[in-house]
Amino acid sequence: MALELRQQLKLTQQLVMTPQLQMAIKLLQLSRLELMETIQQELQENPVLEEAVEEEIQPVKKESETAETKGPDEVEFDGNIPDDVDWRNFIDEYNTPGRTSYEIERREHTEFDRFLVKKQSLQDHLLWQLMMTGPSDLEKEIGSLIVGNLTADGYLDVSVDEIAGLVTTSPETVEQVLGLMQRFDPLGICARNLPESLLIQARHLGLENSLVEDIISHHLTNLENRNITAICRALGADRQQVLQAVKIIQGLEPKPGRLYSDEPPRHITPDVHVYKYDDEFVILLNDNGLPRLRINALYRRCLTGADQVSGKEKEYIREKLRSATWLIRSVYQRKKTIYRVMESILRFQRDFFEKGVGHLKPMVLRDVAEDIEMHESTISRVTTNKYAYTPQGIFELKYFFNSPINRFHGEAIASASVKDKIKHIIESENPKKPYSDKKICEILENDNINIARRTVAKYRELLNILPSSKRKQLC
Repeated sequence: MALELRQQLKLTQQLVMTPQLQMAIKLLQLSRLELMETIQQELQENPVLEEAVEEEIQPVKKESETAETKGPDEVEFDGNIPDDVDWRNFIDEYNTPGRTSYEIERREHTEFDRFLVKKQSLQDHLLWQLMMTGPSDLEKEIGSLIVGNLTADGYLDVSVDEIAGLVTTSPETVEQVLGLMQRFDPLGICARNLPESLLIQARHLGLENSLVEDIISHHLTNLENRNITAICRALGADRQQVLQAVKIIQGLEPKPGRLYSDEPPRHITPDVHVYKYDDEFVILLNDNGLPRLRINALYRRCLTGADQVSGKEKEYIREKLRSATWLIRSVYQRKKTIYRVMESILRFQRDFFEKGVGHLKPMVLRDVAEDIEMHESTISRVTTNKYAYTPQGIFELKYFFNSPINRFHGEAIASASVKDKIKHIIESENPKKPYSDKKICEILENDNINIARRTVAKYRELLNILPSSKRKQLC
């Protein structure tokens, strides 16, 4: 059988990810902070792109309004720039210079940065206390290793033998330094585990050889399970005495290091605001902090013939211009898509915006995708890491999509509404007789909600609520 080479023509259809489409998809799924970082990076790398000094503020669109004329969000650009294009008209279409303001004189203002004080870290606080004891060089080295191996909760993360091996000394010497540092502020610091930390705090309160020390040393598991009877039987103590000791233990700090946590608070900046005026809702995109982009005037003159540039230079400028216009177009498209998605969510979940979480309706990505004629993957990207400020609070856009929970009679209810009901049921329970998952299930069934006990347990765990055996108040 002879082998031969042949050429054959074949027509096929396939989806090609153009650079413009790739950029649009990338920007669509970015959070607000990531978008700002991407724009700032492009401003540094692309000389054609610059930030406008001041832009005209566009009027706010209302829910009931429909756009009859194309604005900057609807400028169409296919990504192909022919060689004979009219650069003057092309650049003007993507360049909105706006108004320019100049500062005539320097204004006196308070420099608040001078008043900012760095919060003292746990490591600095402990090393300061160690230096106040007048340590030797060896003790300084051991103390530094101890401080450097503490967890965020203040527990020692390495063994004494490991520290002794690093400084070439005996474990007993390390134990002496560790014992000294365990008396430092905050109480319970530098412990190797929870019982040791609690014992340090109890002994500081003068509770050596007490019922509190016995419970911490031998019965923390029973205490965790609220098994007071077993503790009384094992220690031969009166129940009231055990309850008093438990109350003292509950007042101790299980994570002494968190008082000096250096993690900055995470503030959520909403991507979109929803306000209610009279009987209508207004959607306003949050553009605060986002640079207003435009084409640099110098490079505009180069391409329009005002300045003489070589062929290679002009090709470089064209490439950077293409990248800049893709970015501007993608940012505009991102804003437009977020607005349309929020508008659709508002139509589906209007009762939620007016009345609260209890009126949230079941909704999936397909509902919004069909409503605004987009793909589900696009809706998923838009709603990821995006937040909306509403009359009911700040919510991630993903929050509005919930699976349905059937009722015995009537329409289904959203799973988020069921979680909210479970939370309120537990908040209103008797702390000494908390509701079991089965009892919560029965209460929900009386409220016309058909739900299984295992589903109640799953939702309770998602709400970070302990089971009834661990919620029971002992004292």
